[in-house]
Amino acid sequence: MTKPLNGVRVLDFSTTIAGPYCARLLADIGADVIKIEAHEGELMRIRPPVVKGASRVFGQLNAGKRSITLDLKDKATMQVLRKLIEQADVIVENFRPGVMKRLGIDFDTVSAWNPKLIYCSISGFGQTGPSAHLPAYAPIVHASSGYDLAYMDYQAGRDRPDYCGIFTADVLAGTYAFGAVMTAIVHRQECGKGQHVDVSMLESMLALPLTEIQGAQFGLPPSPSRPMFGPVATSDGYINLAVASERTFIGMTKAANRPDWLEDERFKVYINRRKNWGELMDEFEEWSRTLSSADCLKQLNEHNLPATAYRTVREALEDPQLAHRSALQEVYDSGGTFKVVNAPFRLSGVSTSVGPYSPALGEHTIEILKEVGASAEEIAAILPKDADQ
Repeated sequence: MTKPLNGVRVLDFSTTIAGPYCARLLADIGADVIKIEAHEGELMRIRPPVVKGASRVFGQLNAGKRSITLDLKDKATMQVLRKLIEQADVIVENFRPGVMKRLGIDFDTVSAWNPKLIYCSISGFGQTGPSAHLPAYAPIVHASSGYDLAYMDYQAGRDRPDYCGIFTADVLAGTYAFGAVMTAIVHRQECGKGQHVDVSMLESMLALPLTEIQGAQFGLPPSPSRPMFGPVATSDGYINLAVASERTFIGMTKAANRPDWLEDERFKVYINRRKNWGELMDEFEEWSRTLSSADCLKQLNEHNLPATAYRTVREALEDPQLAHRSALQEVYDSGGTFKVVNAPFRLSGVSTSVGPYSPALGEHTIEILKEVGASAEEIAAILPKDADQ
């Protein structure tokens, strides 16, 4: 199957997670993504697990791209870099605001070379404003956005925020950047001009606490006596269930054989049920604790109540549903083969699967420079002295 961005060239100047994830999604739908790195390579190339010198985390973020190494502070590089930019459709970068300007490749400069260029900048707090200059990684954005304290409100008895190990802000900002770049591509088809895409990780994270955003402005009723979504005890562990509508509440009463809850003043109306949620779940657990997790889930599923066991990532990857959807794609690099997760969307008319190969550092440098018309002398002038020409 053909891919919708065939013929679109993307220069990926970004590092770590947010920018590389955006650029990988563009590669997944057919863009020729050229990852531009310093000669020593970006730090994700050493992020474990590492197999025979190849980082699998780097591979997951950069599969389907080509790799070129350039010293962006070397004046001899600029002439060749300009040729690359003049022939590109999209730039993705996630440096702190001001870095690309100091390198001489900020949007105002390069858009004069290539007016059709779409230039995507991902940063912690946006390109302008009183916080724009501040350094930011995902954990900093989680904390500054209010997300961590909002999440802590759902952890009974907790007065200290959780530690951060999963970088939600990076993946979320990368996803928004992907959507914004695609929007700019559509707009360019109408007007013939590129533009600057400015993605803020802080604002990306503020899209998550939906209820809390409105609660901060208008207030909310008191929190339930027990958080409404979380672990429910069984005889051999815990499950999670979502009683999120009247229909699912009715299913809950049927599964536990408690039709009396439908007439109980504490529970029959949502606002009372929310207030007395702890009492309801204590009574529900009198039933669920008599069953294994597997038997409890069977009963709940028979009454169309959304519920699941808690699973490890390894267990989740073995889900037959993922196999059915071909959600995992085998990729290879210099260390062998491994699996990565495809983009979570499918299009009926085109392929959206990740590219099959993660590039070695600088693997395509000479190939790409020749494609844009660099001379042998220009190439030799910017290659490391020990490079194989």
